[in-house]
Amino acid sequence: MKIATAEQMLLCDRLTSAEYGISGLELMENAGRGTVAAMSRHFGSLVERKVLIFVGPGNNGGDGLVIARLLLAQGAQPQVVSLVALEKMQGDAARNLERVKQLAMPLYTCLAEEELSWVERLVAESDFLVDALFGTGLRSRVSGVFAAVIKCLNASPVPVVAVDIPSGLASDTGIPQGTSVRAHLTCTYGLPKFAQVEPPGKEYVGELEVIDIGIPVEVVERIGVAVEWLDHSWVKGLIPARGLAAHKGTFGHLLALAGSLGKGGAAVLCGLGGLRSGAGLVTIATPKALNGLVQGALPEAMTEVLSFSQHCLSEPDYEQLLAACHGKGAVAVGPGLGTAEETGQVVRKLYRELRQPMVVDADGLNLLAGEVAVLAAGPRVLTPHPGEMSRLAGISTLEIQGKRREVAADFAKRHGVVLLLKGASTVIAAPDGRVAINSTGNPGMAAGGMGDVLTGLIGGLLAQGVPPWEAACLGAYVHGLAADRIVRAGRPFGFLASELAAEIPGAFQEVLQSGGAV
Repeated sequence: MKIATAEQMLLCDRLTSAEYGISGLELMENAGRGTVAAMSRHFGSLVERKVLIFVGPGNNGGDGLVIARLLLAQGAQPQVVSLVALEKMQGDAARNLERVKQLAMPLYTCLAEEELSWVERLVAESDFLVDALFGTGLRSRVSGVFAAVIKCLNASPVPVVAVDIPSGLASDTGIPQGTSVRAHLTCTYGLPKFAQVEPPGKEYVGELEVIDIGIPVEVVERIGVAVEWLDHSWVKGLIPARGLAAHKGTFGHLLALAGSLGKGGAAVLCGLGGLRSGAGLVTIATPKALNGLVQGALPEAMTEVLSFSQHCLSEPDYEQLLAACHGKGAVAVGPGLGTAEETGQVVRKLYRELRQPMVVDADGLNLLAGEVAVLAAGPRVLTPHPGEMSRLAGISTLEIQGKRREVAADFAKRHGVVLLLKGASTVIAAPDGRVAINSTGNPGMAAGGMGDVLTGLIGGLLAQGVPPWEAACLGAYVHGLAADRIVRAGRPFGFLASELAAEIPGAFQEVLQSGGAV
C-alpha cells in the first residue's frame, strides 16, 4: 500500500472526480460509510449508543456530517457540535449539512471557549466521540475554541474516532500544530498519510483503518505516489515458493560470521534467524572457544571453527573464511563480532571481495564506518540502528531521527546499498530510489538480540534468492509481525529475541493465509 502526502491525496481526489466521474460528494459518502463500518468492527453494535460528533470547516466537517446521518440510520443516537457557524459551511459539506437538518438529530454550534461547559456535559454523557474538526489540509496553529475542544476530547476516557487524521496533526510531518487530538481509532481515506505511520504522529493515531473510498489504482500511479507502507498483501508475493519436490539444497546456504568471546549469544541468535527464515542450511563461522556453545544451543546449524589466534577475528582467519564462503548463497556479518582493528581489516576485505549478497549489522557496521568508500561492492544490505547510522553517515542521531526517510534514501543512493534504518517505523531504502516504511513491530522489541535475529532472517532470505531490497522489506515485516503476534497473545513486553525467532514461522503462515494471490 502506498503512503501519500497531503498534496498527493488532494490531487488524487481531484483527478478521481475530473476523469473518473466520482464526485466529491460520492467520495465523502464512501468515507462516512467506511468509518461507520470501522466503528462497528472495533466497538461492536452501535444501536442506542450515544455518539457526539465534532465538526469543523471544510470537507472534514462534511465527512463528520455524513457519519452522523449514517449512524442515525443504524439506530445510534448521534449529536453534532459544529465549531463554525453553520452558514459558513460550503461545497459538499454544506450539502450534507442540509441533509442532516432534515433529520431528527440534535445539531449545536459552539463558537467560543466560554460555551465549553455544556459541551463538556455532552462529552461526559457520550459513549463515543468523533473528531471531524480538521483534515489533512490544516496549515495553521490550532487555537481558540478548537484547541479548547481538543483538550476536552483528550481529557475524556470516552473512545475518540478521528476522521481521516487526528485534528491538529500536520499530515506530512506528524508534528502537532499547537495541540492535537489523541485518537483511539483513526479512519483515514484512500491511502495512509506519513503522519499516521511515522513518529511522532503515529503516537496520536491509535489504531489505523485505511478506508477505500473509490480512488482508482491508476490515479495513485499517475500522481506518482511512490513510498510503500508494508502490509500482508504487499509482502506475500515475496515469500519464496516451496515446491513438493524441494529439498534443503533448494533453499540456499547462509554463512553467518558472528560471535566473539563474551558475545556468543549473538552468533546463536543470528543463526536462529537464518534457520527460521526457511533457509535450507546455515553455517556459523565463530571462534573455537564458542563452538561448543553454538552447537549445543543450535544443533540444526553447522559451524566453521575460526582460530581467533589474536583473541579476535584477524588476518590468519581470512583465507579460511574466504574458502568457507565458497558455494554459499549469502553471507551475514557482524552480530557480536567485536570491533578490534584486526577484525575490521578482515571484514572490510571480505566486504570488498565477496560477490555474494551480504547483510551487515552491529559490529560489522561499526567496522565499516570509517570506510564508506568501499560500500558499493555488490548486493549489500546494511541494517543500522540510529547510533550506527550516525557513525556511517557522519551526522547526529538527532538529525537522522528528524528526517529518517530522507537520510536513508540519500545514503542508499550515494553508496549503492540497501539501507534498513531500524527503529519505530523502520525505513528500507534501495539504491534505485525505492523506499518503504514497515508497519509491524512494537515497543516489546526494545531488548537485546532482536537485531541479531533480523540479520540472520534477512541473510536467510538472501540465501534463498530473494533480491536485497525485497529481502530487507520481507525480513523487517515478518520480524515485526512475529513480535506483534506475541503481543496479541497477551505478552506486551519481556519476551526474548529467541522467543521472537520461534514465532517467525507463524508470522510467515499468517501472511501466506491472508487474502490475495501469492
